[in-house]
Amino acid sequence: MLIIKNGLIHNAVTPEPFSADILVKDGKIARIAPDIFCEGACVFDAAGRHVYPGFVEAHGHIGLDGYGIGYEGADYNEMGDILSPQLRAIDAIEPRDQSLSEAREAGVTTLCVGPGSANVLGGTFAAIKPVGCRVDDMCVKAETAMKCAFGENPKRCYREKGNSSRMTTAARLREMLFKAREYQQKIERAGDDETKLPPFDMKLHALLPVMRREIPLKAHAHQANDFFTALRIAREFNVDITLEHVTEGHLVADELAKEHVMLAVGPTLTHASKFELRNKSWTTPGVLSRAGCHVSIITDSPVIPQKYLPLCAGLAVKAGMDPFEALKAITIHPAEHTGIADRVGSLEEGKDADLVITDGCPFDIETTVLAVFINGEKVHEHQ
Repeated sequence: MLIIKNGLIHNAVTPEPFSADILVKDGKIARIAPDIFCEGACVFDAAGRHVYPGFVEAHGHIGLDGYGIGYEGADYNEMGDILSPQLRAIDAIEPRDQSLSEAREAGVTTLCVGPGSANVLGGTFAAIKPVGCRVDDMCVKAETAMKCAFGENPKRCYREKGNSSRMTTAARLREMLFKAREYQQKIERAGDDETKLPPFDMKLHALLPVMRREIPLKAHAHQANDFFTALRIAREFNVDITLEHVTEGHLVADELAKEHVMLAVGPTLTHASKFELRNKSWTTPGVLSRAGCHVSIITDSPVIPQKYLPLCAGLAVKAGMDPFEALKAITIHPAEHTGIADRVGSLEEGKDADLVITDGCPFDIETTVLAVFINGEKVHEHQ
């Protein structure tokens, strides 16, 4: 057992912090209350310190695009097949990658990682914790979403292979969803009669969780027209969807608010390196939040190093975002976005004991992360 004593708790549920103790048992938060005592428990004195939920990244490629290996060694895009839903992030994540240790030392305790945006369909994302030597033991959820991509990246990567327009990208996705729906219907009609099952198709089989609304499409989209193409297709096939990057979200915030779809905004701490990023702005998360949208802030690591996730939230606050909304945008909102809020994203009884202890606001560059706990185990302490 572990007791975090006397900390100022920012639980990502209520706006105002409060002083209390946190009792940790078997890797879970067992109790949050003043003056907890349990005989034999280890005590971490957090007096004068701030206690936050572990920070959560809703969208990145950490562990797939390895630290210091360059494009040649990266595993986050399949460049030989524009439609590759059968790929899974868990089959390529490198647990020993240096960027994972840097993430946990900065207080990022859960990461949703997966394929890049070269492909119209790229495969499934996974939610992991950045501690361990075997990805099977690091997983919070092995398949959280199915990556799809709109805009310039599929056009650029497959321009010479028959995909040179947004219309083609949309048509390719529609065709796969039509086939997946037909495949699903044949399986359902077959029932227990194996002789009536359709021939096995690995790509279509991989899309069944999407068609059954067990996981959403995770749609890479920077430009406003791409948001609405993605949403149009999702509605046509009655599948769930989240929007990723949302660079021009501030231009159509009221329209996005009507859709009640989760938004992952970023990476913003980078140069506008292509046409569809020309309206990039730190105001975007705050504008969307004030419009009533569900906003997560992302690094898209390694585009922005994962350890700077709290800094990105701070820059959004500097540009006008409410500080509590910014905290939620790197804790409970990405946990909800990823479908794992029952375990992480806030300091509540019954959730995983992922905690970050700091000497100030994590949005400030002067603040030091003093200690990090994942599943109740101390994985970092500032010396």
